[in-house]
Amino acid sequence: MATIEISRPHTLSKDDARQKAEELAKGMAEKLGIEWKWAGDTIEFHAPSGMAKGAKGQVIVREKEVRVEVDLPLMLRPMKGVVEGKIKERLDRLG
Repeated sequence: MATIEISRPHTLSKDDARQKAEELAKGMAEKLGIEWKWAGDTIEFHAPSGMAKGAKGQVIVREKEVRVEVDLPLMLRPMKGVVEGKIKERLDRLG
């Protein structure tokens, strides 16, 4: 089970939702040094180094929902609330 699981409904087309998810992944790559790739309608990501080292997860794009699942390594679990808050904030801004 993921350390963080967040689902948000959306009213975008699936293509637009995929584009927004990719923008989110690119932002995380720039700020946190994560590596990501598409696997169907899912962005799979992991952080091999940097401040998020060891974190991994996925962003699943569905017709009416986006779901984010993140596994935090033991060292980052005390920051769960902060990480969860940042993810929610970004999802809310993406619309």
